Amino acid sequence: MEVKLWNDKREREMYENFAELYAIIKATEKLEKAYVRDIITSSEYETECQKLIAHFKTLASTLKDTVPSIERFADTYKMDCPAAINRLVTSGVPATVEHRAAAAASATTSAAIVAECVQNFITAMDSLKLNMVAVDQVHPLLSDLSASLNKLSILPPDFEGKTKMKEWISRLSKMGAADELTEQQARQLHFDLESSYNSFMAALPNAGP
Repeated sequence: MEVKLWNDKREREMYENFAELYAIIKATEKLEKAYVRDIITSSEYETECQKLIAHFKTLASTLKDTVPSIERFADTYKMDCPAAINRLVTSGVPATVEHRAAAAASATTSAAIVAECVQNFITAMDSLKLNMVAVDQVHPLLSDLSASLNKLSILPPDFEGKTKMKEWISRLSKMGAADELTEQQARQLHFDLESSYNSFMAALPNAGP
């Protein structure tokens, strides 16, 4: 005896759409796992993923009244597809696109921090040249420089500029706010700043010799 899932054409179309949605979610889950396991290339993954996302968006829009929640749909049909739900519902773009966006954002952030470090180096060196040698003038400049250097992940923890600025900040912290660096101390600090600045520029990616 044949059991009909639908009573009319409209119901039949709805169940066919359900079946297609089910297939898209399952296919996306398999694709995500294949990509994570390096079974397919990034370009193959991205092409297929974009197709599935496009199909999903069209179908989800069609079914928005009958399937208001994709997560609930997956639960109802006992679909264990967390990667697919994340890709189709939460992210909406292939993982490769996410990675490129993250890399671009990281590069932009790094460029801004590099510019900040350069500015802080130059400000500190210029201040010494202008004979601004009081502790309450020098300490904030070195603190700003140290903070910006620590924000830059490409620099190792033992980077010359980091260690030297830390030493100078520690030395200044033991002095009074109105105390001034001697001429010899000011010359040494300027030398350390210049040396650290040169090391900093050399440590940057694609830096010249």
